Amino acid sequence: MLLGLKKGIIYGPVHSRRLGLSLGINLLPGNVKICPFDCVYCHYGWTQVHIAEVKSQKFKFPSIAEVREALEKSLQELSVSPAYITFSGNGEPTLHPDFGQIAEEVIAVRKEMAPNSKVAILSNSALVQDKNKRDALAKLDLRIMKLDCGSPRVFRKYNRPCRGVSLEGITEGLAELSAQQGIIIQTLVASGKGGNFVEDNIQDWVERLIRIQPAFVQLYTLDREAPVKELRKISHEDLDLIKERVKKEGIALGIF
Repeated sequence: MLLGLKKGIIYGPVHSRRLGLSLGINLLPGNVKICPFDCVYCHYGWTQVHIAEVKSQKFKFPSIAEVREALEKSLQELSVSPAYITFSGNGEPTLHPDFGQIAEEVIAVRKEMAPNSKVAILSNSALVQDKNKRDALAKLDLRIMKLDCGSPRVFRKYNRPCRGVSLEGITEGLAELSAQQGIIIQTLVASGKGGNFVEDNIQDWVERLIRIQPAFVQLYTLDREAPVKELRKISHEDLDLIKERVKKEGIALGIF
């Protein structure tokens, strides 16, 4: 079953496989999915507004003040501080026009109210070539950035980017951010029709990792329903084979 969109700004805290107790921040509208990608595996379903820059005023994004107020209220109500305060939610957090200022506000609230918590982001990397976005990302404690594909052909079918977003641009942006502050790459691998578990794609993906030099790679496969019903999770044996290929290049990788 596909998940419904998050309706509010703050959700959770949830117990994350990768982050432990994580308090989520959703910067996207709760009534429509807006994203630069339209991934065939997205557990929120198909993207309704497929853009890389928000220019229209008709979409209701939370204001800087609303995000701060919602976070302060949530932290006041919690009996224990979360391990992470995480930008995630209905789509790509950096799509918010005021993401940089919001990141600074969230960091300030964290310092004041939850100094033992860290601020993280789960990003699809679609806007990472933008220097202003990279500078904002660099201020966070943890950057988990998506890179599912190595082949541009597979990228177009699997992540289905909107116009203006290229795999090469993402790779260059990730390499810049990795050199600036360090990143974690997250990759979901699936087989079947429309999947990315294709030999030339995996090899090209490893070569892009070599260019990016992430601090760590988080590798996983399907664990929820996907919009494309023909997608299939891959075996632990296949995940292990990918892990060994990456480790040979001196890059640390964990399977989740």
